[in-house]
Amino acid sequence: MTALDVAREAGVSQSAVSRAFTPGASVSEKTRTRVLAAAEKLGYRPNPLARSLMHGRSGIVGVGVGNMENPFFVRTLELLATALDAAGLRLMLFPATRDHDAEPSLQEVLHYRIDALVLLSVNLSSNLADQCRKARVPVIHFNRTSADAGTSSIIGDNAAGARTIAAHLLAGGHRAMAYMAGTPDSSTNRQREEAFTAALLSAGLPAPIIEHGHFTHEGAMAATRRLLLREDRPDALFCANDTMALAAISVARHELGLDVGREISIVGYDDVPMAAWPGFALTTFSQPCEGMVARTVEMIEALRREPESHAHHVAQGALVVRSSTRPVVARAR
Repeated sequence: MTALDVAREAGVSQSAVSRAFTPGASVSEKTRTRVLAAAEKLGYRPNPLARSLMHGRSGIVGVGVGNMENPFFVRTLELLATALDAAGLRLMLFPATRDHDAEPSLQEVLHYRIDALVLLSVNLSSNLADQCRKARVPVIHFNRTSADAGTSSIIGDNAAGARTIAAHLLAGGHRAMAYMAGTPDSSTNRQREEAFTAALLSAGLPAPIIEHGHFTHEGAMAATRRLLLREDRPDALFCANDTMALAAISVARHELGLDVGREISIVGYDDVPMAAWPGFALTTFSQPCEGMVARTVEMIEALRREPESHAHHVAQGALVVRSSTRPVVARAR
């Protein structure tokens, strides 16, 4: 069944059928009603991809995700799909490698004439960036920054969060600290690590012991064992995301028998739902996922109007204190 069949049934031109199915197009209500009735009778549904070939715009936003293990990104996808739907857009999900440039799977994204590409903590290779520019497909980095000046970004204030965590641990009387890093090529990880280290050095303490958990549960369990079996075991551990922090609590408590929150403090980052579970009660720095997603959709709409209107936004979070860290030591007056 084609638009031509609908036009014949409704007694209108084929262009009138196209306008009837195009939001905001100029067509009388009488003609629209006739076209929709004919389409319903014939079982006709317009093909959005075919329409994108005609109009040069698909209404589809490609989203590349490399770490579906992290509940923060699962929540982000849920919110993003809902927000895009409310804006009349559709989300198309593409897998991406976590540790390397986002190829080759994301190369397929350009075949769908997407209106924008959102990367959830995924690197953008120089090759794909060049292809996106040639195809006039704007790129938005979510929870990561890029050296490519031709992209937009939305991130949390990683430096402020890391400094706040350092201050909380210092106020709890900790003096031997460790940092569990994610992946070395992640701007998010780099910003948190640098700010945490600088805060400790500024307080007259040594730099933290560094172990890499690679933002994964399994990687964090192995890294926690390495850290907590050292002779100079740290008394506080800041993990670059909650996935790793939850794994660290499990190892510390159930494998090594440590009293988390007294013998060792463990802090995460993101404030995923599991962090609040009583079995974990994880102290963490929250990222405003809802606000970050809303800002992302605003960027997409602006870039659809003007592909060169790149923007960079930093969202503010807050420390959520639970029982996985020592209480703040009161200072004598």
